[in-house]
Amino acid sequence: MPQTLERHGQALLDSLLADPLIEAVMQADRVDPQELRRLLQHAASLVPAASAESEIEGLAVSLQPDRDPHYRPGVGIALYNKAGEVLVGCRADTEGESWQMPQGGIQPGEAPKAAALRELREEIGTANVDPLAESKGWLRYDVPAALAERSWGGKWRGQQQKWFAMRFRGTDAEIDVATEHREFIAWRWVPPARAAELIIGFKQQLYKEVLEQFRRADGEAASVAGSG
Repeated sequence: MPQTLERHGQALLDSLLADPLIEAVMQADRVDPQELRRLLQHAASLVPAASAESEIEGLAVSLQPDRDPHYRPGVGIALYNKAGEVLVGCRADTEGESWQMPQGGIQPGEAPKAAALRELREEIGTANVDPLAESKGWLRYDVPAALAERSWGGKWRGQQQKWFAMRFRGTDAEIDVATEHREFIAWRWVPPARAAELIIGFKQQLYKEVLEQFRRADGEAASVAGSG
C-alpha cells in the first residue's frame, strides 16, 4: 500500500487498540487484538493508491487539492492532434528555448475544466477541442526557489494541478500564440515522449506521469487522439 496510507493507518490502528473502552469491548467479545490488526491491515491494503496522497520521485499525487496555501492551484492541458502528437509552446518570458504544454492558474470560483478551456484561448487563441480524459487527482510539485520568487514574488513555492487530455478538432491555422496574454513565442506538435524531454528538468517527472496516465486511459495516446 502507499507509504503515506500505511503510516497514517498504522498510527490510527495503534491509537484505537490503546483506547481503554475499545480494549474492554474487545475483551468482552473475546476479540484477538493481533487478529484484528491483521484484518485491518489487509483491508487497508485493498484501498486504491489514488485514495491517499502518494509520492512519485518528488511529485505528490492526491485526489483533492492540497490545502497548503503555498501551492498555486492550476490546470494543464495535453492537447493532442489526430496523429497523437501533443502541442508544446516556447515560453515568451525566458531566455533561450523553454517549452511546455499549455497551463495556468485557476481563478477564484472557477471550475478546473473551465480554467483549462480559458487557458487554451489565452495561450493558443482557440479552445476548439474535445475533452478526452483528466488526471487521476491533483499533481503537486515544487519549483526552484529563485524561480518562485521571480514569478510569484514568493507567494507560492510550487503548483498543484489538475491535468486534462483534449483533442484538437480544428486546423493548425486556428492556432495563434500572439494573444492578448501572450505566453508563447512559438509552438509545434511533438510526440508525447518528446514533450517530456523538452520540458525543464524540475517538471519532467510531472510530464512523464501525466502523459503515462493519459496513455493508459485508452491504450495508446495516438488512438485516443484520433478517435471519434
